[in-house]
Amino acid sequence: MAEIATLGQIGGVDVRSATLTGSGALRVVLMTYGARLAQLWVPDRGGVLADIVLGHDTLEDWQTQGGYLGATCGRYSNRIADGRFLLDGHIVQVDQNEGAQHLHGGVQGFDRKIWEIDSHSDAHVTFATTSPAGEMGYPGALGVQVTFRLQALGLEIEMSAETDAPTIVNLVNHAYFNMAGQSVGDVLAQHLQVAAGFYLPVDDRLIPTGEVRSVTGTAFDFSTLRAIGEKMPGPDGFDHNLCLSAPLDTNGLRPCLEAVDPTSGRRMRLATSEPGVQLYTGAHFDGTPGKAGARYPRFAGFAVETQRFPDSPNRPHFPSARLDPGQTYRHRMAFDFAPLAG
Repeated sequence: MAEIATLGQIGGVDVRSATLTGSGALRVVLMTYGARLAQLWVPDRGGVLADIVLGHDTLEDWQTQGGYLGATCGRYSNRIADGRFLLDGHIVQVDQNEGAQHLHGGVQGFDRKIWEIDSHSDAHVTFATTSPAGEMGYPGALGVQVTFRLQALGLEIEMSAETDAPTIVNLVNHAYFNMAGQSVGDVLAQHLQVAAGFYLPVDDRLIPTGEVRSVTGTAFDFSTLRAIGEKMPGPDGFDHNLCLSAPLDTNGLRPCLEAVDPTSGRRMRLATSEPGVQLYTGAHFDGTPGKAGARYPRFAGFAVETQRFPDSPNRPHFPSARLDPGQTYRHRMAFDFAPLAG
């Protein structure tokens, strides 16, 4: 069974960790605070393990340092312009927690909840929580589950939700990856390939303009493996949705991306059920306290949040984020961490 430990309390409620080792080389540590991916140990080409996700050592830092590190975010992740959208002819106003915009579910989003451990084994943990109608302004009561499952050199994350009234849902995992190891500088020399032919330009609020633009000839062209920092759209790097191009396979997944640290040979390949991926290169880090005494510099990690598109509730030509009673929202991410040979 998963190794369960109590880390402390937040607001008088125990926060627990769950450690998975499964039968393969990977090791995963999860937290009930925010249903977080807190540690992810993967091998390099020589079999040496390193923790490749950014995080913190103390519960206080997890609460105060921001950045959503490793968290399950929602009810609607990414941004909604002015925190407002139309649903069945009615204007819905949700929390405005990034200026006038709504971000990642609001100031008390799912990243701030202490989730229950619904079930666990040596290779999986399922977290569960509820969101009452009206929480952060959202209509409908929502029941949510997130399962982390180890599979040899793979990790699968599956998020699901059901509602009792029409609402919108867009859950993401917000891990930041550094393929060299969470304490090893920035990620600008690490290589990335994304199966996306288009991206969404944004305005000065980081809200999509509505245009769906080809990546050809732009900094958003990751059609072949290249260094993340080789070409960026501005001094703050990337915080944009890439529109995934590959069709869904028979398992309901589409190839999304490959990330490689050329020095160590650590590699991550990702497939997803979702139509988009938000690439964010962590420009906000600035000596941020990390794990094991690390201090995270700018661009210390990249987030690849597979998702419905930002501001979809206000853009009818974007993939819908609507969820109705009787339907089940499902979002799957399948990671493969087999390293480069040699």
